[in-house]
Amino acid sequence: MGNRGMEELIPLINKLQDAFSSIGQSCNLDLPQIAVVGGQSAGKSSVLENFVGRDFLPRGSGIVTRRPLILQLINSKAEYAEFLHCKGRKFVDFDEVRQEIEAETDRLTGTNKGISPIPINLRVYSPNVLNLTLIDLPGMTKVAVGDQPLDIEYQIRDMLMQFITKESCLILAVTPANTDLANSDALKIAKEVDPQGLRTIGVITKLDLMDEGTDAQDILENKLLPLRRGYIGVVNRSQKDIEGKKDIRAALAAERKFFLSHPAYRHIAERMGTPHLQKSLNQQLTNHIRDTLPGLRSKLQSQLLSLEKEVEEYKNFRPDDPTRKTKALLQMVQQFGVDFEKCIEGSGDQVDTSNLSGGAKINRIFHERFPFELVKMEFDEKELRKEISYAIKNIHGVRTGLFTPDMAFEAIVKKQIIKLKDPCLKCVDLVVTELVTLIRKCTEKLGSYPRLREETERIVTTYVRERDSKTKDQVLLLIDIELSYINTNHEDFIGFANPLHLHLVIRRGWLTINISIMKGGSKDYWFVLTAESLSWYKDEEEKEKKYMLPLDNLKLRDVEKGFMSSKHGFAIFNTEQRNVYKDLRQIELACDTQEDVDSWKASFLRAGVYPEKDQPENEDGITPSDTVSMDPQLERQVETIRNLVDSYIGIVNKSIRDLMPKTIMHLMINSAKDFIHSELLAYLYSAGDQGSLMEESAEQAQRRDEMLRMYHALKEALVIIGDISTTTVSTPVPPPVDDTWMAKEPSPPPASRPASAAVPAPSRPPAVRGPTPGPQQPLNPSPAFGAPPVPSRPQTAYAGDAGSGGVPLIPSRPARVPPALPPGIPR
Repeated sequence: MGNRGMEELIPLINKLQDAFSSIGQSCNLDLPQIAVVGGQSAGKSSVLENFVGRDFLPRGSGIVTRRPLILQLINSKAEYAEFLHCKGRKFVDFDEVRQEIEAETDRLTGTNKGISPIPINLRVYSPNVLNLTLIDLPGMTKVAVGDQPLDIEYQIRDMLMQFITKESCLILAVTPANTDLANSDALKIAKEVDPQGLRTIGVITKLDLMDEGTDAQDILENKLLPLRRGYIGVVNRSQKDIEGKKDIRAALAAERKFFLSHPAYRHIAERMGTPHLQKSLNQQLTNHIRDTLPGLRSKLQSQLLSLEKEVEEYKNFRPDDPTRKTKALLQMVQQFGVDFEKCIEGSGDQVDTSNLSGGAKINRIFHERFPFELVKMEFDEKELRKEISYAIKNIHGVRTGLFTPDMAFEAIVKKQIIKLKDPCLKCVDLVVTELVTLIRKCTEKLGSYPRLREETERIVTTYVRERDSKTKDQVLLLIDIELSYINTNHEDFIGFANPLHLHLVIRRGWLTINISIMKGGSKDYWFVLTAESLSWYKDEEEKEKKYMLPLDNLKLRDVEKGFMSSKHGFAIFNTEQRNVYKDLRQIELACDTQEDVDSWKASFLRAGVYPEKDQPENEDGITPSDTVSMDPQLERQVETIRNLVDSYIGIVNKSIRDLMPKTIMHLMINSAKDFIHSELLAYLYSAGDQGSLMEESAEQAQRRDEMLRMYHALKEALVIIGDISTTTVSTPVPPPVDDTWMAKEPSPPPASRPASAAVPAPSRPPAVRGPTPGPQQPLNPSPAFGAPPVPSRPQTAYAGDAGSGGVPLIPSRPARVPPALPPGIPR
């Protein structure tokens, strides 16, 4: 048995195929296999049925095979079939096999002739078959039928390409003899993916249906469109035979008789027919697997390495071992604590490159979101000034106040500080939401134990919610502390001791001064408005001051838009009829839009510069007397307090911005970390008994079984591959077909010569040396389709084998060799 292990190769690949299919992944391995391609009604299904010796494939017109069928033929004493999708059920009646294929096809594709690339795995055990794995693919079509999508041709083509483009796939190109070989869909698509012809095997069907007087001898002798692996002819049952339930054994006998009796084929009869095709495919697939073993081995080893770590914990697994459960519980809780801390601190193993999460998101809440919420609380200017004005008036009562009252400042500041409560509480809520998301994410690793995951999530989330209310109490306490004492001696507060508040800028911006053309015309300047003066400069750098105008006794008035000007303007004048600027009684200022004009007027209003006449009612129907006093002194006091409030609220904001993250970190986040490390385990033990807590999910148990099955399948495969590699010998694929001789020597015998693929180079040594490797090497991959058709009917015991193996048959009858040897071949 010189080739121990070769018989195991195909079952080994079947085993891998099943292991990977059942786990729902191919492990990224392209397993060696044979794909059957051809046009519709080319006879693909009949060839496969003849292999099995049973009718088991769906029949009918149009597209019948609508999903790939992975057919694993296994030589066995008993005869039955099994599907991977219904494990354990043995089909003895092959009519039921057909019904199951149809039902399983319809389940995925519906009954409207649609197709699906998801394969059906069928395994047939029979004494009549040789070990072989084939994939029956849908027949190529050109026109959509019935409810088929219009692009059915391209859908089928794409599906075929998924299989046949892989280097590990042999292509069985089936072409009917009663069509022109040059138009063969199967050969055309095979040529696309395998231009060198290394993987293509030709099958010619329907030889008995050719017109009388025509035959396919040239094709079968590899003269027309030569293939490196040659062609094999078969004769299938006719539709009438199939419908009449003609026995396949009888059909095979009729096929044999057809080849032996046909004048064009009898000299190659031993290399034709279904039994020879099956044997050749078995040998070719076996050799093909043998050739792809090195690549397959390295892929298997890399898969094994990647599984090694995961399988480590399962190797000595005993589901009911209490010590294992305790150990697993401790490890899981510890891992959860570590993951939670890593997510907060930012030293996680898996760095998310698409989204912020965990600590980074909390940091963003602290330093971007929360300050933004504080800034968003911009004061309504009108409302604030109105409140300050009322506060000052109410504090003065019947007296007219000469000084700005402190109490008004304090009342307004406290009202503004109270408004900080909302953004502070919102900040706590945002952090809580992120922590809950983080807990959910960190418990994903506990998914193997659903009850443990659920309890851990519940306990930690409940704790965070408890800390939430304590943190909010502390935050409100911070606000109350700020309210309890208004520190006007704070170093950053502008205060009364510092007269700078009078020079605080109310508004900056560009304005145009309109002066008559005689005096220089209009010019743009950079204006700065404070509570005391209006200054303008050459540019924004404020280095070159052009003029400073005190605001005493100034008022505003509207001016009409100039005839030539597109700008909107207003004028400033002195109520005591004095010149305002140089010899001008008033200066006209202009802006690009009316909105800018209104905005500047409001700023002047803040500085105590009012419109000339009584103001009309504004859009809210409030008269000026309700909102703005016409008393310049009161307005100055309002402006002063407004600036002081601004200054003090800035200090409070700064303090709150600093304290909020600290408070939340201490009371909530660090506290949660301590709880997980020190108390979570105790809470889990009190939540329920350890057995139910550490109960595995069904998915986890199934995953473990599949993982172990995959692991052992890979190990076993590597062992078998190791044995085979050291004890088997294989012969390479036949050399490329050299058809240059066809032009020089028209005589038919040499035609088959080039496809002969013995190991030596084409210049053949003397025939006597032929037998040496012959009988010991029936598994040569080069098929008989390329072997010389010299002996008319060899009688040796190895005739079929030698033919299929590409070993010369010459030595069996040395006396008959000379007349049959092709001329021109060197001896």
